[in-house]
Amino acid sequence: MSDARRTDAVLLLVALVWGSSYLSAQTATSALPVLLVLFARYALSALACLGAVASPGRGSRRWTREELRAGLPLGLTQAAVLVVETYGVAHTSAANAGLIISLTIVLTPLLDRGGHRGGLPPVFYAAAGLCVLAVGLLMAGNGFHAPRLGDLLMLGAAVVRAGHVALVGRLTAGRAIRPLHLTTVQTLVGTALFLVPAARDLPTLARADAATWAQLVYLALFCSVFAFLAQTWAVQRTSASRASLLLGTEPIWAAAVGVALGGEHFTVLTGLGAALMVTGTYWGQSVERAHRATALPGTEVRVPERSAGPRGEPVASGPRD
Repeated sequence: MSDARRTDAVLLLVALVWGSSYLSAQTATSALPVLLVLFARYALSALACLGAVASPGRGSRRWTREELRAGLPLGLTQAAVLVVETYGVAHTSAANAGLIISLTIVLTPLLDRGGHRGGLPPVFYAAAGLCVLAVGLLMAGNGFHAPRLGDLLMLGAAVVRAGHVALVGRLTAGRAIRPLHLTTVQTLVGTALFLVPAARDLPTLARADAATWAQLVYLALFCSVFAFLAQTWAVQRTSASRASLLLGTEPIWAAAVGVALGGEHFTVLTGLGAALMVTGTYWGQSVERAHRATALPGTEVRVPERSAGPRGEPVASGPRD
């Protein structure tokens, strides 16, 4: 396998892992309280990140003042994203969760105005409108009715996540911040935040069966630590545009995993909503990328990354996936 194909395969694997995280989170929250699941995911991720930071050959293990200053507020905003998102996925389908959260792609440029001299072009808002229509169809399910709680929570999570991604850009741009160290601070902040609310349920965690623990370990180690390291490795070996395209397949994988492994079903309305959402997010992303490149000649769009949380996103900036 050539280096280019190997890099593409790694990025697609990261997108698949992230897409599968919705069904895993849904399965875990069906067995354990949401806040306990969040605490376990954060704690396991923090231990793994601390181990990676302490491993030989990684240079200085000390955190800089800038890493701490950025990591503390970003840890708070990331925790807010995960609370809303995890409660949302517990009350909707994994497919809907993955598709609706992809709204972050078109919401982030509206909040992160860096490089958007003169504002975004009108065609971008057309793409955003297509995504809004898609959300309406996804919420309709088997027919038009009052929006479901889980779908509304995922919609809120997309808005909060877009704000978080924009904040990442503002706090990290032009600063010598190491992603692994920043991610570790975020996981430690999240662990501390969820420890007290989850404390009374800790005995339940100790009695959890092997299948539930497998979901928690998968979410923490594969969707967080592995995806972070794999994405960082791959992004260094390809263009930002190609990486964004491949990582943008996450909602497709979320829908596929939900249908294939979760026993979920697509109605005509949800199928149409899924198609419109994928089309709208790719369209909006391509428009924003072209506009940013035109506004700032000679620069390349930064590949959106995530901050280590429930899906364990590594920290970076720009519109997601």
